[in-house]
Amino acid sequence: MDRTVISRRTAMAGLAAAGLVPASAASAQQYPTRPVKWIVGYPAGGGTDVLARLLGAAISPALGQQVVIENRPGAATNLAAGEVARSEPDGYTLFTAAIETLVYNPALYKKLPFDPDKDFRPAGLTARFHLLLTVKKDSPVKTARDLIERAKAAPGTINYASPGIGSPHHLAMERLMKETGIKMAHVPYRGMAPVINDMMAGVVEAGFVDFAAGRGVLTDGTLRPLAVASATRLDGLPDVPTITEALGLEGFRAYSWQGVVVPAKTPDPIVARLTEVLGTALKQDAVRKRMLAIGLDPLEGSPAEFTALVAAERAIWWPIIKDLGLSLD
Repeated sequence: MDRTVISRRTAMAGLAAAGLVPASAASAQQYPTRPVKWIVGYPAGGGTDVLARLLGAAISPALGQQVVIENRPGAATNLAAGEVARSEPDGYTLFTAAIETLVYNPALYKKLPFDPDKDFRPAGLTARFHLLLTVKKDSPVKTARDLIERAKAAPGTINYASPGIGSPHHLAMERLMKETGIKMAHVPYRGMAPVINDMMAGVVEAGFVDFAAGRGVLTDGTLRPLAVASATRLDGLPDVPTITEALGLEGFRAYSWQGVVVPAKTPDPIVARLTEVLGTALKQDAVRKRMLAIGLDPLEGSPAEFTALVAAERAIWWPIIKDLGLSLD
């Protein structure tokens, strides 16, 4: 088999050199011949980083090359996204594109170092992160309704944390405040870990905590989950109601989700190969079990489904961001 592969690749390279086969087609036939770089716009150790490493290890055998994770945190993923947008479209640079990069940031920033529609093409969806409305353990608030009533009685006196302005957690709370008519004071942090630490220490009272980052403290009672911003209850927290159940807010959904994109001019055969190996990895029992264990839902989806999800989310969040007057410029 190895001789056959080598022979085919050698033949394709020769035909390309002779001008009989387009260089892009020859390159796609040989792909990959060296390690593949997967850029993550978040620090190492977080849920996004863990997921990329898990999936990178799962697709590496199928590609026959190592997948190397490189962390490029900063500017709400914009730094990493800009780097990927300027990369060679040869399939050797992958990028974890989340709802922040493709949905929120185009509405929050007047100018970005990339065009989310023109500079990338999707390879496939990967995961969904659940968000839970949460309070510190010693809070007098016992239910989501308690929190709303207390906030209405004393506007702006309850503080809530988020891992950053424009994060899914921040925008979920802004939406909740808008739909319930309450006001709380926002305390932005740099990342989810310090949010959880300060909530445990009692420094801040409330916030949306993602299940992937906070599963341990949410399930053992260190923090008190009040409601989940998902369509259904979580298997890991079956007694925690949805926000619709708790507050009667029909259609209230707030997730963080992610997928993999590549530079826009990456050849079709290479993108198809990446879509195939990602889809196969997400079906592996070991991968699915590990994802569920860390609080992530496997989210399979073709490039077309990825594109449709981005459009659907923009239809929800862009008007909310505009109505709130949020801007990060």
